[in-house]
Parts: sequence; structure tokens; C-alpha cells
Amino acid sequence: MLDHLIKGATVVDGTGTPSYTADVGLRDGRIAVIAPSGTVTEEARSSEDATGLVLAPGFVDPHTHYDAQLFWDPYATPSLNHGVTTVAGGNCGFTLAPLNPERPADADYTRRMMAKVEGMSLVALEEGAPWSWSSFGEYLDALEGRIAVNAGFMVGHCALRRHVMGEDAIGGQPTPEQMERMLALFHEAMAAGAWGFSTTQSATHSDGDGRPVASRHAAPAELLALSRAVAEHEGTQIEAIVAGCLDQFSDAEIELLVEMSAAAGRPLNWNVLTIDAAVPERVPRQLVAGERAREAGGRIVALTMPILTPMNMSLGTFCALNLIPGWGDILGLPVPERIEQLRDPAVRAEMLRRADSKEAGVFRRLTHFGRYVIGDTYSAANEGLTGRVVRDIAAERGQEPFACLVEICANDQLRTVLWPMPTDNDPDSWALRAETWQHEDVMLGGSDAGAHLDRMCGAPYTTRFLGDCLRGRKLMGLEQAVKMLTDDPAQLFGLRERGRIEEGWHADLVLFDPERIDAGKATLVHDLPGDSPRLDSKAIGINAVWVNGVETIREDVVTGAVPGTVLRSGRDTRTVSTK
Repeated sequence: MLDHLIKGATVVDGTGTPSYTADVGLRDGRIAVIAPSGTVTEEARSSEDATGLVLAPGFVDPHTHYDAQLFWDPYATPSLNHGVTTVAGGNCGFTLAPLNPERPADADYTRRMMAKVEGMSLVALEEGAPWSWSSFGEYLDALEGRIAVNAGFMVGHCALRRHVMGEDAIGGQPTPEQMERMLALFHEAMAAGAWGFSTTQSATHSDGDGRPVASRHAAPAELLALSRAVAEHEGTQIEAIVAGCLDQFSDAEIELLVEMSAAAGRPLNWNVLTIDAAVPERVPRQLVAGERAREAGGRIVALTMPILTPMNMSLGTFCALNLIPGWGDILGLPVPERIEQLRDPAVRAEMLRRADSKEAGVFRRLTHFGRYVIGDTYSAANEGLTGRVVRDIAAERGQEPFACLVEICANDQLRTVLWPMPTDNDPDSWALRAETWQHEDVMLGGSDAGAHLDRMCGAPYTTRFLGDCLRGRKLMGLEQAVKMLTDDPAQLFGLRERGRIEEGWHADLVLFDPERIDAGKATLVHDLPGDSPRLDSKAIGINAVWVNGVETIREDVVTGAVPGTVLRSGRDTRTVSTK
């Protein structure tokens, strides 16, 4: 007997081939039968009419930071609501394990680092996760049997360094003995099911004390030793971040990434390729890494988002504006001193000069302050400004836009929420994106879901992209769009029997209305442990989501079921070799 029968659905199977109408039956977590409509004779415990609806494989998000959130939110919301059934975590060199049991304070260090570098709520980290593990395997075991999505995790370089080197992980180099211990710890994590190795060399990544995170102090020899260790395990990969990911790689960065992938004989993915027609040289430069990797026997894949993810800013709390060269010193001052400095015309002029410099890289996109929209305000002086554009307010007041924005924020003691309008929402940029998406070294993804919770909401990229393909710009056909969200990432990660609708494969499925599928506006909610805030987005047009054959979402509401699997390398992933 079938567990469930989905009748008359338009099946888009993930392979990119034309859709077809069929009945799809589920049994024991698998797709048991795919047959022409009306021809399934086997009885089913339940069924539904899916006429006019699209049935697709569950979406695979290749870059998330759900490492902590899954403990208090096993549904990985809002990703699961938007059809994501498999998430990749442990990215950017940041993981919650391993922790050295001889140094209990390392857990606090890790929490503060994650709060700073990934914008997670410190209170939620403290109250929402058990912190009962020391080894990476124990961390995976703590999640097993209690999550609603499938989740795989890289092991983070920062945790490895901290475990072995302690305080010396910041600024120090491992002794030969420490390097051996680091490799042994890495092999232990891989044997327990880690997906691979993740690291960061990005200048934007600092710990809770404001110091460069541990992996940023690693020399190339250390990175290559860990990359070679990846090759010893089945179904593994590398994820790496360098400073040039934000704008354009240096020659040394390209050489390092190429050598890491070639040493491992595994794909290396990086996040995130920003596509902007105003900077036409960026995409060709970034894709040089993939070309050189192929020549050296490696493979480098750039992740890029198919939507423009709204991200709010603030002059009061840490955000991307702090990462503009020279701005962190001003925005890190106590609020009264910060306001005094920001009101100084000479200080503002220097900040704007630095923001428009080549060294600001991709952050230059955030400095068109006249295009900012005022969000939530908190003072009588700012009443009526919410939703208005700064350039219009500045024109009324006879002010320069940045000066106007500073005054508005100062009235709120810098609590004002600011929404920058994207500068790359033009037809030429969208045409360049559509072209770039077709490149063999480019893959859709990079949501950062689970991180920067009160600043951005990238999780709904799946539904927003499909809605745009079906009813908006129509840059991709439906079948190709679904393939880019399902089979492409599944193939990169070597997921076994996931990413397509095929008989015998795992029943990770999403059923949606092609006339309605979309994502709602990002809104601030307070539903994290400690009543901490995050941005959420409602899924529109998603009828149901199944994970391993069990219904987990129905009409944007979680069912309470937790059928997800902690995906472990080798068992759940096959090797995707670059040789």
C-alpha cells in the first residue's frame, strides 16, 4: 500500500527535460511509482488531486548557517516553507564543533564569534542549543532524529584550530605536532560524517573580540595539508572564502583556491558571485579561477543568488557598513561619540571618500545614500518618515543625502532601520545574470539562511526566483529553473538519490501553484530564544513539502513531523572527483 498518492501533477523532475503529467506514489520514504494519470491501481492511505499544480524535487540550498538554529527550530524556517528540503551547513570555516572538553570556555568563545561574524543572536545561541558535545560526531548525533530537513555539515577550520591551538589559534602557527593533531581531529570529524572542509581568509571575518578569526592566520601549507586530507574520504568537498570573493580575486587567491581543489581532487565552492553590469570586469575575473582549476585537475564553483536579497542597515549596530574601510572605527564608538563624529562634516567627507575608493570593493554598492529607504523609526522627530526615500527628504531639507540620513538616525539614537535600494536592478544586470547562470562553473545559491537574522532574509530565493521565471522577467524556463535549484546542487555535493523525481529515489518533494508561487515581504518577528528578532518571509503558492516521504509543510504551516536526516559523507554522498 502506498503511503500517499499525488494525482495529476505536472511533474518537473529536476533533470531539465520537459514536464509531464503523472500520478506519483510515495512509500517508506521513497518515490514508489510514477505513472500516467489514472493508471495507479495500488491503494493509498491518503491522496490528493494536484491538477494544475507543479510537483518538483525538494530544493537544495548549498550555503546556509543553520548549525545552531536547528536545535530550537528543527524546521529550518523559513527555508523549509519555501520548498528547501536539504541544507548545507558548516560553511565559511565556522562550526559549533569540535570543542575541546579541556577548555569549557571555548563554547562561549564560539558563541560570541558566531554572534559577531554571522549575525546570530547571542541569547539564542546561549539558550537555544544544548552545547552538550565535544567531538564533531557528537554534534551530528545531537541533531539526529530531531530535524525536519536533511542537513549536511562541513567541519570548520576555525573550530579545528581553536581545539588544537587554544588562544594561539589567533595569530599563531601550528607546530608540526599541532598540525598532526589538527589533521587527526579532521579525519575523526570526516569519519563521523562531515561533508568536507570549510575555511575563510576573508578580511571581513572577525571574532567576538574583534580579532581576525582563527583560520585567517593559517598559511597556505596548512590549508593544503587539510585539503589533501579531504581526498582520503568518500563523498567530500571544500568550501572556502577569501577576501576577493566580495569583488575580484587576486592572483594569489586564485592560485590558492586552485591548489586546494587540485590537492583534494574535489570540487571547491565559494560564496558569493555578485553580478552587476556596472562592473563588467568582475564576472570574467572571478570565473578565471574555474578555468585554471580545470587545467590543474580541480574544480571551482561560484555560488550566486538569482534574486536581489533585501538587507537592512543601521548606524547603531554592526552591519555591512562597518566593513567599509575606515568606517568600522567610527561605527564602533559608543553611541554619543558616534553621533558626534557622524555630525562632523569633515568626518563624513572622509567616510564618503573611503566608501567610494577601490579598496571598498563591493561595499561601494551600499553608499548611494540618497537611494536608502527609511524603515522603522523611534522618535517623534522622525514621525512619518517610514517608507520614504532619503533623497526626497534631503531635497526638502536642502541637505546632502548622507548628512540627512545621519540626522534622521541621530534623532533615534541610531536605532533607525535603513533599507538600501539596489543599484543593480537594471535590465543589463539581469541580462548578465541570465548569461552567467548558464556557465559550468556557476551555481545558484548562497542564501546564508540561519545567519544575519535581523539584517537579511535570503532563504526565500527559491520561490521568488521561480515566481520571476514563471510570471516576471522569465529569464529561465521552469524546467531549467527547477534543475538549477535541485539536481545541480545535488550533483555538486554528490547526494545519493536526491535532487530528482525518479522511482526509488528519496521522496523529497515540493508541490506548488505556478500561478502564485512567490515570497512575501521580509518582516521582523521576535520568535527566537530570548525573544530575539529575525526577518521572516511567508511562502506564497507552496501547497505542500515532503521530506523523506513525510509531509512537513502544508499551506505554509509546519506539520510537526521531523523526518529529516543528518546527511553523512560516504553514506549519503558519493565522491564527485575532479580528476
